[in-house]
Amino acid sequence: MPANILLLSIKPEYASKIFSGQKTVELRRVRTRLTIDDIVLVYVSSPTKALMGLFEVEDVIQKKIELQTDIDTYWHLVNEKACITSKDFYKYYQGASFFVGIYLRNPKQFEVSINLENLRKQIPEFTPPQSYRYLKEQEIEKLKFIIS
Repeated sequence: MPANILLLSIKPEYASKIFSGQKTVELRRVRTRLTIDDIVLVYVSSPTKALMGLFEVEDVIQKKIELQTDIDTYWHLVNEKACITSKDFYKYYQGASFFVGIYLRNPKQFEVSINLENLRKQIPEFTPPQSYRYLKEQEIEKLKFIIS
């Protein structure tokens, strides 16, 4: 069992690129506790609003941003893997303190996605994350039942 199971909110355009295999790095501005082999559940944000799949963590890079040249360095690390334009990348990291790159492997899209309404029927306290959140043990158990 992985140490962490993270629920990550991802925009629809990026989620589709993850599940198609094009996108192999997910970018964040906030540090995580993720380590190699952890699991990330992909919640696709509005207008989709559904749990669509998962991926395993291959690696995580977390670096403090101190200078503009740091951002340039990180761009060169991920520019072909993150499926983002340089303009959007620099805009996203403007004013950020940290660069986080979550390298993913084995993306698996569920045969049937679970929309927010159905998630809340099964787990009334379910709230999608603004960015991400770690799942509690009881949420993991309920989601295993829903997904299987």
